[in-house]
Amino acid sequence: MKIRRVVFTSLLSASVYYAIFGGEYSAFELRGIGRDVEKERAALVELEETTAGLQARADALENDPRTLETLARENFGMIRDGEVLYRFADSEEPDPEAP
Repeated sequence: MKIRRVVFTSLLSASVYYAIFGGEYSAFELRGIGRDVEKERAALVELEETTAGLQARADALENDPRTLETLARENFGMIRDGEVLYRFADSEEPDPEAP
């Protein structure tokens, strides 16, 4: 009877050890996988926010004439009939002919 108890205790201990430290999915690996899942979820949320912002921008470009006008004015220097466009450029190099 005592040998059975020793064998049972040994097998139980070996099983617990294997469950925690060994096997394909040990407790340590599962904890690491859990952290990886949380990182990926955070990255997914960030990408979803970026996607939503880009979708809103695309919708504005397709449906909002003021957005298109602003884009045309800022990026391409387009003006309406009767308007005068003034551009001011910063001179990085001093003019050699200036006094």
